[in-house]
Amino acid sequence: MNRFDKKFKEEAVRLVQDGGQTVSDVAKALGIHANTLYKWISQYNKHKEKAFPGSGHLLQEDDEVRRLKKAVAELQEENAILKKATAIFARHHKS
Repeated sequence: MNRFDKKFKEEAVRLVQDGGQTVSDVAKALGIHANTLYKWISQYNKHKEKAFPGSGHLLQEDDEVRRLKKAVAELQEENAILKKATAIFARHHKS
């Protein structure tokens, strides 16, 4: 799978948006699939200069979502442990 840097993606988007070229023409000239270029255009329109953060880097919103998902998973695990402990103590208390 080819990896393209931020400058390449921004230039491809610019060719379509400012250069008056069609997505198909730009994609063909750059050797990429038109759907890929449509995705880049969408990402750029949504995030502007923050689009295409690079490999291993997340947009701030995505990083926050990942952090929150991790926190939820940890809390669910702690909750499961507490439920088991409560059940054990309840059994010992009845005896």
